[in-house]
Amino acid sequence: MSTRVADRRPDRGAVADSRHQKPVGSASKAGAETKSARASREILLAAAKRVLRDSVSSMSSTRDWASAAEELASLTLAVQTAMADGELDLGETSGRDLRRRLLSDLEGAIRREAAKPMRVVRGDDPNLQRVLTALEEVRQAVDGDEEASVEDQLSGPNALELLAEIAHDLRSPLTSILTLAEALRREQSGPVNELQQRQLGLVYSAALALSSTASDVVELTHGGDRLAQREPTPFSITDILQSTRDIVYPMAEEKGLELRLTTNVPDRRLGYPLALSRVLLNLTTNALKFTEQGLVEIAARPTSAGPLHVEFSVQDTGRGIGPEALATLFRPFRRAPGDAGFSFSGTGLGLTICRRLCTAMESELQLETELGHGTRFYFVLTLTQPDPFA
Repeated sequence: MSTRVADRRPDRGAVADSRHQKPVGSASKAGAETKSARASREILLAAAKRVLRDSVSSMSSTRDWASAAEELASLTLAVQTAMADGELDLGETSGRDLRRRLLSDLEGAIRREAAKPMRVVRGDDPNLQRVLTALEEVRQAVDGDEEASVEDQLSGPNALELLAEIAHDLRSPLTSILTLAEALRREQSGPVNELQQRQLGLVYSAALALSSTASDVVELTHGGDRLAQREPTPFSITDILQSTRDIVYPMAEEKGLELRLTTNVPDRRLGYPLALSRVLLNLTTNALKFTEQGLVEIAARPTSAGPLHVEFSVQDTGRGIGPEALATLFRPFRRAPGDAGFSFSGTGLGLTICRRLCTAMESELQLETELGHGTRFYFVLTLTQPDPFA
């Protein structure tokens, strides 16, 4: 005889029964519950019932339902304890992530109720504020040790969002450093000597590398393959190449490298200039970073496939890439060997983003490399020419 799904769900009375439990440390107040305290408790229990109902409908197994019900009952009692100024005792914290989620669900249910046009609880209701304050006290108790909390967040379900926020916060000050360093190098604030020029070049190069990594992290958390422009737009190939050169020129100058542009294709095209710029900038930055002498070339050339096909490439005269590095070159998070001859950064984020953006533009990022002679990354895009009368 089959068992109905409803029969296997946790007892919804688990939360409701918590109203009959005495909060820790509140024995002296038993029997003297004020009208305000009862109102606050009713707000909490109504929210807890809604959270339990939603949790039961979304859980995939009896064990998950039972765990959510048990944790929710424990948290509801803890909030009541906090409202009664009792001493919190949450016991084991192995379910910290689940407790955090349930606390957020509780707060969300309460705030949604307060925001309804025909609401029973007003947003300025003092009882509501008592419940929210108690929720925050319990949240702090759940977080416990700060180190453990940070570790849980970095390894939890919201880790990518947290990483993206950190990276995003880094980009603004790094952009300011880049702007100021370049302004000083151009002597916009007065003359600088040769040593200062070199020092400013080092500052610019370091800030650009950090800014690129931060941008790659943000991009990767969004999948790394999204085109910012939904439709192809007109652009100038020459402008794209020159813009890339202008951004990385201080890096090349500081290292004494030649930065060469080559293009012999019709200039005006329809495509995705933002994605193309991002790929060329990442590839050129990598090439400059790991080339000690010679040159880096950014090129756009025609192919034998026809006039609509353009090959973009970034070629350097660096050390080249060995077979052991090639095997993991496009992994987003790889560890660089301790060998000083390893030719690319330890994270691999930039190349991962480049490959995904090339795929989004219906192309494929490829490379040719020879140890001791350098590396060439290239990809071919199909780019129509815009209607001159459009």
